Order: sequence, then structure tokens, then C-alpha cells
Amino acid sequence: MQRQLYLVILLLLSFAFAQAQNVTFKASAPSAVAKGDQFRLVYVLENAEGKNLDAPSTINGFEILYGPAITSSSSTFIANGKADMRKTESYIFTLSATTEGTFTIPSATIQADGKTYTSNTVQIKVLPPDKTRQNNQPGRGQQSSVPRSGSANITSSDAFIRVIPSKTKIREQEAFVVTFRFYTTLDVIDIGKIEFPEFDGFMVEDQDLPPARQLQMEHYNGRNYNVINLRRTLLFPQRSGKITIPSGKIEMLFRVMTGATYPTIFGPQPVASEVRKMMTTSPLTIDVGELPAGKPDNFSNGVGTFSLRESITETDIKANDPITLTLTISGTGNMKLLKNPELVLPKDFESYDPKITNNLNFTDNGLTGSRTIEYLFIPRYQGTYKIPPVEFSYFDTRSNSYKTLSTREYTINVARDPNAGANAATSFTQTEVEVEQDIRHIKTGEPSFVSTTDFLVGSTAYYLWYIIPILLFITAFILYRKQIKKNADVIGMKTKRANKIAIKRLKQAKKHLDAQEKEKFYEEVLRATWGYLSDKLVIPVADLNRENIESEMTAYGADSKLINEFIYILDTCEFARYAPAESDTAMDELYATTVDAIGEMENGKKKPKTKN
Repeated sequence: MQRQLYLVILLLLSFAFAQAQNVTFKASAPSAVAKGDQFRLVYVLENAEGKNLDAPSTINGFEILYGPAITSSSSTFIANGKADMRKTESYIFTLSATTEGTFTIPSATIQADGKTYTSNTVQIKVLPPDKTRQNNQPGRGQQSSVPRSGSANITSSDAFIRVIPSKTKIREQEAFVVTFRFYTTLDVIDIGKIEFPEFDGFMVEDQDLPPARQLQMEHYNGRNYNVINLRRTLLFPQRSGKITIPSGKIEMLFRVMTGATYPTIFGPQPVASEVRKMMTTSPLTIDVGELPAGKPDNFSNGVGTFSLRESITETDIKANDPITLTLTISGTGNMKLLKNPELVLPKDFESYDPKITNNLNFTDNGLTGSRTIEYLFIPRYQGTYKIPPVEFSYFDTRSNSYKTLSTREYTINVARDPNAGANAATSFTQTEVEVEQDIRHIKTGEPSFVSTTDFLVGSTAYYLWYIIPILLFITAFILYRKQIKKNADVIGMKTKRANKIAIKRLKQAKKHLDAQEKEKFYEEVLRATWGYLSDKLVIPVADLNRENIESEMTAYGADSKLINEFIYILDTCEFARYAPAESDTAMDELYATTVDAIGEMENGKKKPKTKN
């Protein structure tokens, strides 16, 4: 129950909210129709209930066939706890175009909520009838009720692209527009690859076209087409002569009627086919003339119509204070290609790169708007200075002549910097400072001279540049060959590393000894001894045993005492792993014995093995 009450209250609030919304009354119709076509003129009233519609009873150029048909709809949206209710009433008239030309449908009025609302007017262009439509009136032919074969072909007049220039004969730097316009009488399913031509010899500025633009109707070569602009480009020729814009390509997928039909319960239905076509634009040649003679020396490269305004921040300042002179060039033309007017400043001024701000829009005659140039400079020394007029010269396309605009002359009064104690240089003029900087102190001490007859070529340093790298290369090569030879002696390398690996393992055993980890101690000593004997005698560990150690060590050159010590070490470690733990003193003695035995074998000399 509470939920239902909540919904009722919410609907009432939403209705009140809808009443408080803005009430609008608008008229809409196609922008272009063909003579004899029927279309709808719709008046839409939003957020109110209307009455007493007063629409034109007769409209010049059109015949009212029916109307008004009244429809209404309402919708409620609830989002984030807010209700939005919209009510719409539509008044629909069916009209027929009777006369070619451009006509304006007058506005209508309606009463709503005690007020009278007036709609907008609608302009409609009535095009001539399509010549193919006149030659193929409905009912003149007979359609077969059984399927028949047909082919889907697209002629060059069914769909194509035109390259439309606003001008074909212009001057250098003069702007003109090229429009790529697509014409079709067919249904477009998909747009494929688009290859627009390159604009060599032109500066290009593309117009931003709306992404959701609609097809419009246009009469061309006796037919009415649905058209849309694919691209509109503003071009500025950078050289004179005849410049040709090459062909472009665009691929599209169309739905085409094949001429065949198939029977249904509603009667014969036409069969459509999907056809892909590559369309190519025709090359376009533009005749670009040179600018006339008599170009001013300070010509800004501007072609169009321009005006100049200037402003300055201050003319009475202190040294080291900044001044900004702002020039605003307004007009229409090649605004982005203008050269900045030259500002001539006194030597005592420090200048910076000007800041450029463009506020431009796309038009058929060029870029229109303003270009603001801010010159920042700082007087460093006191005095009175003159800034001469800044001139801006351009070619005026209206009068076909060169024109020069200029600013007024400015007088800058620069007072002494109050912080002159911290920067005493501001108390002087630039000329005085230059004189002080031109006089240098006399250098003292023994000078160093370089003989003009000494050359690098042929000197000792010249030859050393070649000899030292060669010697370094030879040394590195010899060391590299020795290392390769050592690495090839596997037995020698294995023997040399035996002691190193054994010492590493004995250090680990020492850690276990200090930590009283007896089992790990004996295991590490056993591993160190077996590993040392394997590397020293060059016998795999798997092939070593207590029986062949004596014979192998004897062949290696060890005496019987040393052999007995290694056998004692192995027996003690093996016994300690499976017998009760030895005392700490026994472990210390075993560790010392192992170190001494390995050291004695390393210090002993190897006897050559005898062949049996």
C-alpha cells in the first residue's frame, strides 16, 4: 500500500514538473521535394495541451491534401530519484508540391495554458520532377507473378561523386573551397575505403562537418538525387600556374533492385541485390595567377580583406617594467599564412618572441576571424624612446591592389628603476654600457703561443692514433686465444677448481660445526672429500669407492700416509652418519684433518701415470 501511494505521489510530482517545463511549438518539413511529390508538414507542441490551432489554410506552391491529423504521446523517465514527464502533440498535414521554386510556409499559432505560441516558418525548395520518373509512370508495365531472372547493375548516373570548386580561376594565396559531394538514387548499405586526392601545391584547411548530417535532395542533369557532402576543404594555392587535383576514390555497397520478383501472400515482391561499386572523381584543374607587380617590401603574404587594430599597455613606465603591444588583424583570407608585422624597437629594449592567438572560422572565401599578436618587450635603461609605426601590407581581393595598414607612433618615457642600487646598470644608457664593455683589462703573465707551422698530420700524435689501437687489438687477440685454449683443457680446468670447491664446502661444514649440527657437518665433510677426489683424480663420483681410491691416489703420486688420511676421513664420516654422535673434540679433529689432507695434496707434486 505504501509503495502504491509513493508511486501516485511521484506521478503527481512528475506531472507538475512537466507543466513547469518550457513549452515549445515547432514546425518541420523536408528542405527539398520534387514537383508532384507528397510530403508531411508537422507542427509539434511539447509539454502542454494545445487547442485552437490556427494553421495556414492555403500555402503558395503547395496543395493541402489532408490535415490536420492529431497524435499525442507522453513518457515518464525516473532517474536518480527525479521524475521527468514529457507530453507531445503532433498536428500533421499532407501536402503536394505543385510549383517549382523556393517557398516559405508561414508560421502557425496555438493556444496552450492560457498563452498563444507561434511556430517557426519552414522554407522548402521544390525541384523539377525526375526525368526517369516521367518516362516510367506506375501502371504502364506489367510485373510477372512468377520469379524471373534479373541483373543488378549500377550505371554512372545512379551513383557518383562530384568535385565542386567554388572557383576555378584565382590568384596565388587566394582561398577557394572544394566540395566532394556524393549523389545517389540507390540505398547505401555500407561505405568502404575512401581515398581523397592529394592537394600538392595547396595549403589545406578542412571544414568540420557534422557527424550526424542527413541526406538532402538536389536536382542535377534532369534527375533528383539524394546528396551529402563527404568533405569540404579550403585550399590556398602556394604557387602560380595550372595545378591539377588528381582523382579520388570511394567504395560503397548499394542495395539494387534486380528487376525480378517473387510471389507472396501480399502480391509480387521485388528482389534486391547487394552490389559493391568503386567510384572515381574526375581530375580538377585550377588556374592560379601570379600576384601583380609592385609588391611592397614588407608584404605579409596576406591575400584577402583585412583590418588592423593596436593597443599598448603603458607608455610611462620605469626601467625593467614590461610593456605589451597588441596587434589584432581581422578579416577574411589566408589568415594562418600571414607573416607577423615587424616591430622595430630601440637598442635599449629587450624583446621576446611574440605570442600568437588565432580565432578563426571556416567560410567559402577563406578563414575569417582575428589573429592577435602580442609583442612583449622590456626597457632596460631610463630615457625617452620612439617606437615607429608597425606596417601590415597585403593584397586586397576586392580592389585587386596592394594595401598597407599601419599603427601610430608611440613615445615611451622610461624612468629610473627605483632598485638601481641592486642593479646600477639601469642608471646608465645602453651606449655608456657598451663603451665600458668594449675596454678590456690587459692580461698579465707568460703568454702561450702556438706555431702556425705545426700540423697534426705527420706528427707523433698522428701516428700514435693508428699504432695504439693496433697494439691493443693484438694484445686482446692473444689473451682471447689463451683463454680459449684454457677452456679447451677440460681436465686441467676441473683439477684447478677442485681445491676451490672443496674449500667452499668446508666453510659450510664449519658453520654446521659451530652450530652443533653434527649430522649436517659429517654430510658436508663427506661431500667435500668425495667431490675433491673426483675433481683431482678426474674420476666421476659414481665411479669412486673405497677400494679404488688407494690405487688412483698412488697413481696420482700421493704417499701412503696421505692416502690413509683420506680413507680415515671417509670411514669416519660414513660411520658417524649411522652411529651415535661423536664428541665435539672428535668433530674438530676431523675438520682439521680434512683441511690438512686437502692442503697437503694440493702442495704435493703430481706424478705421471704409467701405462700398464
